[in-house]
Amino acid sequence: MNCFSCCMSEQREARKSLKKSIQEYKDTKKLASFANIAFKSDSSKRRYIAEEIAKIGKGNITAQIFSFHDLSTATQNFNPDNLVGEGGFGWVYRGRIESLSQEVAVKQLDRNGFQGNREFLVEVLLLSLLHHPNLVNLVGYCADGDQRILVYEYMSNGSLEDHLLNLAPDKKPLDWKTRMKIAEGAARGLEYLHEQANPPVIYRDFKASNILLDGEFNSKLSDFGLAKLGPTGDKTHVSTRVMGTYGYCAPEYALTGQLSTKSDVYSFGVVFLEIITGRRVIDNSRPSEEQNLVTWAQPLFKDKKKFTLMADPVLEGNYPLKGLYQALAIAAMCLQEEASVRPLISDVVIALEFLSKGDKDEDDDEEDKMRKSASGRNIVEEIEKDAPGGAWERD
Repeated sequence: MNCFSCCMSEQREARKSLKKSIQEYKDTKKLASFANIAFKSDSSKRRYIAEEIAKIGKGNITAQIFSFHDLSTATQNFNPDNLVGEGGFGWVYRGRIESLSQEVAVKQLDRNGFQGNREFLVEVLLLSLLHHPNLVNLVGYCADGDQRILVYEYMSNGSLEDHLLNLAPDKKPLDWKTRMKIAEGAARGLEYLHEQANPPVIYRDFKASNILLDGEFNSKLSDFGLAKLGPTGDKTHVSTRVMGTYGYCAPEYALTGQLSTKSDVYSFGVVFLEIITGRRVIDNSRPSEEQNLVTWAQPLFKDKKKFTLMADPVLEGNYPLKGLYQALAIAAMCLQEEASVRPLISDVVIALEFLSKGDKDEDDDEEDKMRKSASGRNIVEEIEKDAPGGAWERD
């Protein structure tokens, strides 16, 4: 009992420290001057970033500071052969930091691209203050001259997008169980941001390319440059300019700029539907009525006889039929037009845990297995009951 009390006391202290650090960061006045960094000389610019991160982080920043030379050496002068990803933000190279004996992913931000100084600072701060098995680990950063480079742990299986939407001919498609495992891990990452961080953190850019996978297909959220601290007290949302990726944004956010944790739940629903169907959220190569995944799925949610039409064809029917129904029920609830009726991400986690493991987790004792299974089943059944189309028959 004493050990339990001690453990709980340590957890409270850790949360208190986390809350204090994030609240310090929330002071926007501290970040406002960061926009003026373009007017500083290179040497003062580097010093300013280091001082600002140290000041706001209150000593909790664990990320290392690397020089551009360090990272050039690690990536063999940013050799194109080491390029593992690219996008609107810049380029990602595989590298090795010999001093740490560690493989890393080095993200070199495009100096003319979208992700600017503010987003760079936000990502360094958040990934230094927030730690969870389902968030990517930030090893360090570089701010030499006009270079903005982030160094992460290397995720050997790339992104969910690589295995789901950009599958190479020589790669096997993800099986059903692995898809549910990936979805559960990503949901756990959101649960940590929404319900353990204080104030909550709204991820704001949840999509398949931002879900990274390790060698065992454990998923981790990456790219926190657009993350936003959520509402506190009796506030239900924060108002901000609309940013993110087209197709994944919740309707209330896209229309009004009102952002809440339920906006992330909607985005999760979109990605979960991609996981189930193997379809992109926006695919202009398909017939016009199928180009928008959510629009295509909405009428199908209401007709149980058509559920199997929504399963990814590459699965070739190798999935549990009841599991497919329940997964579609979860997706449908996350994609509700009204934010207030979407489930909490913690409920989604429990339901997904039930779907991905059921009663087969041999590491849990019998009582714990019964509790998890019953809780997961109850939530899945509640989601099924409330999903569009009314109560669905159970098999």
